[in-house]
Parts: sequence; C-alpha cells; structure tokens
Amino acid sequence: MGCRFESYLWSQSLRKSRVKRRTLKHLRPKSQPEHHHNVYVVLLDPAVGKIRKMRPAKRKSDPKKPCVYVGMTGLTPEERFENHKAGIKDAWVVKRYGIRLLPELYAHLNPMPFEAAAQMEIDLAEDLRRAGYTVTGGH
Repeated sequence: MGCRFESYLWSQSLRKSRVKRRTLKHLRPKSQPEHHHNVYVVLLDPAVGKIRKMRPAKRKSDPKKPCVYVGMTGLTPEERFENHKAGIKDAWVVKRYGIRLLPELYAHLNPMPFEAAAQMEIDLAEDLRRAGYTVTGGH
C-alpha cells in the first residue's frame, strides 16, 4: 500500500510543478509556402514495356519515345525520386525501372498549389500520351 501512496504523491507533485509536456511540435516546419507542390516525370527502363500491364499503352505510343512515370509531390522532385528508389512510399515501377528524372518535361510547371498540381499531374500525363510517350502514373 505504501507504494501506491508514494506514486500518488509523486504524480501530485508533478502536477503542482507544472512539468512541461514534451512534444514534437518544435520539429515540424513552422509553415510551408502555399506553392510547394511539384509534378515530375521519371524516365523508365525500356524493359518496362514488356510488363503485361504496360503492353496496351506501349502499342498506342511512338516506339521511338521512352516510357515515363508522371507523379506529384509536396517534396522536391529530386527528393521524391530518391524516396521511390529507397522504397519510401514508392511506386513499384519507379523503384524497379526508374532511371532518372526528365526535368525538361516538367521544370517550367513547378511549384504550384496542391489543387493545381493534382490537376496538372493528370493533364501532363495525358499530354505526354498524346505526344507518343508510354505513360504510367498520372492519376
């Protein structure tokens, strides 16, 4: 019984001393800029065209143009590509077949607000399909 009473006294003394709660608030960024989302395009290995899921898209595309993955992120495209390759919230096709980023296809579009980036991902994927690229991603 003495043990319970001692722990009760200890908890009461903590309440009186107003111990500061430890949180991770100080680790969070203070605020992110409104326009911090990006779209990006990843060049994929040509071997991706042999995957069953990619065959219909490959048939409709120009054989001279590469296979690409289109995505959107709140990170920089370089950080996001590294995350894909490291297996962090990765798209399996980029982790396995991703070669490098193609900034010439997306750099002029970035950065933008979330809603615009979500729509731009869809539009960019569709534009690249119309241009003859084999595209995956771009949901």
